[in-house]
Amino acid sequence: MKADTSRALLSEADQLGLEARVVHHDHATLKLWLRLLACSTQIESEIRRRLRQRFGISLSRFDYMAQLYRQPDGLRMKDLSRHLMVTGGNVTGLTDELEREGMVAREGSPTDRRAWIVRLTTTGRSAFAAMAEEHERWLVELFAGFGSGEAQQLYQQLGALRVQLMRTLAPEEAAK
Repeated sequence: MKADTSRALLSEADQLGLEARVVHHDHATLKLWLRLLACSTQIESEIRRRLRQRFGISLSRFDYMAQLYRQPDGLRMKDLSRHLMVTGGNVTGLTDELEREGMVAREGSPTDRRAWIVRLTTTGRSAFAAMAEEHERWLVELFAGFGSGEAQQLYQQLGALRVQLMRTLAPEEAAK
């Protein structure tokens, strides 16, 4: 029964999305890449929509707050920019907005007069904790079609892909 359900889902998946436009003789890696991209884009779009609808917040702000939540003592803005893989200008804009809302505090670095350290305020930590809890429930819902064994297997396979990518990419690119 489970095998029949899996085959039906795979058959249905073959009809969905842009990756279905790939012709049968195209390389399996091309099909896989397009399917991964389609799934990632679809999940990200839904998370963006739900964050905006439920909390009135963008995914960029959520990611920013997530980085600071992991670092209770705060991060230098330069390091925050590197973690988020965005420009310093983007971090400055988000910091200005979140500081006005009382979600983050910015203070001078004790070791570098030119640097600022940003941390979540008590209000920001509390707000983010509520968002993160709901965010996790959304992901559990979106992945509910996978059995725990299937989810673990996919996780391990994607981990192997990450290792392969790290070995293949130039060291400076892999560090990103």
